[in-house]
Amino acid sequence: MNMLKRVTLEMRHKSPSEIKELVLDNCHSNDGKMEGITEEFSNLETLSLINVGLTSVAEIPKLDKLKKLELSDNRISGGLEVLAERLTNLTYLNLSGNKFKDISTLEPLKKLPQLKSLDLFNCEVTNLADYKESIFNLLPQLTYLDGFDIDDCEASDSDGEEDGVEDEDEEVIESEDFEEEEDEDEEDVVAEEDDDDDDSEEDEDGEVNGDVDSEEDEEDEDEEDDDEESSPAKGEKRKRDPEDEDEEDDD
Repeated sequence: MNMLKRVTLEMRHKSPSEIKELVLDNCHSNDGKMEGITEEFSNLETLSLINVGLTSVAEIPKLDKLKKLELSDNRISGGLEVLAERLTNLTYLNLSGNKFKDISTLEPLKKLPQLKSLDLFNCEVTNLADYKESIFNLLPQLTYLDGFDIDDCEASDSDGEEDGVEDEDEEVIESEDFEEEEDEDEEDVVAEEDDDDDDSEEDEDGEVNGDVDSEEDEEDEDEEDDDEESSPAKGEKRKRDPEDEDEEDDD
């Protein structure tokens, strides 16, 4: 699709001033130049022109709010002065896969004070000796070059590093809370088991005591039965023994 036609389609439902992100990747540029992008896109923050056949950025308008510009896989070899003049708040610039051969062609980027990240993957300039040190010396405002800082620490997504730390802290807090809940549950289970043990011991004591009491009751009943058998029934006289009768006769 032609770049101008694609821009027109993007503006069917919104006015240029309402658009903050414009992606025109893989569109066809006319004679290697930008088309349809004007200063009316006054609130544009992200512009992506990947693989559109650009050979020049001379037609880019003044966009004070633009922060991210994607120009990878084109045929640009110079003319970056216009970026420094018209994109004063640019923070991210991707020039990967273009035709930059010399460090000097990147010197105009010194005038972009907000530029923090620059990508030059697959550009011939990356084959130069001391390429990394030379770029950081040329552009001291840079934090990341080709995704890494001067100490070879990899760049994280925009604002992603702080969010990641907060998420980790939340996970730790959640895991600690979960462990505390598990401990409380274990304590409750132990307490319940102790109560069950106490109840079972009481039941066993009760059963033992009950058995002893029943045995004692049975013994008492047996003794009462013996006493009843040995004692004469009511209304009956005690039988006299023969020895008692002999003693009376002697008298």
